Amino acid sequence: MMPDTSADMTLGQPLITAARFDLRPLRVSDAGLIALHTGDKRVAQMTGSIPHPLPPGAVEAYIASVQAPDRTQSAWAMDASRLGGAEVQGVVLLKHVDHDASEIGFWVAPQIWNSGLASEAVRALIEANPRASRVIYATVFQDNAASARVLTKCGFQHLGNAEGFCVARDATLPTWTYSLKCD
Repeated sequence: MMPDTSADMTLGQPLITAARFDLRPLRVSDAGLIALHTGDKRVAQMTGSIPHPLPPGAVEAYIASVQAPDRTQSAWAMDASRLGGAEVQGVVLLKHVDHDASEIGFWVAPQIWNSGLASEAVRALIEANPRASRVIYATVFQDNAASARVLTKCGFQHLGNAEGFCVARDATLPTWTYSLKCD
């Protein structure tokens, strides 16, 4: 199913309607739910950039950074409120790598892990392709098999192995790198 991409743009980002949620730009009011979910050590440790414990003001600073005119990434909340669900069930983002390349990242609230929500969000963002990327990259820690499965289910191909720093673990860890050519 092709997601509905609204012509109404906030921050130059489309509202993307998927079956179980809308992908919409982050709002200042999302800070509490984002802090709740990313404050969970299990979430933070599977990302490269979320510290654990979360320092005061970290979420607010992150939201401000993805709302800035000169931002280097755009983020969307997985908002299920139109169906009676939570306003923030997770976040999916695109980092601006090059004029025709992006890097996708995502996290989902632990209480809805293994529900297919991450796959649906990644698939919806890829189909909408708001940056008109010709290629989208992704990197996951090798101990995060669930995120690797999300990527392969969405058509990403394994490119190779590397290393990446995890702020929450204060360590450099082995990673898998993936790519997807957008046609």
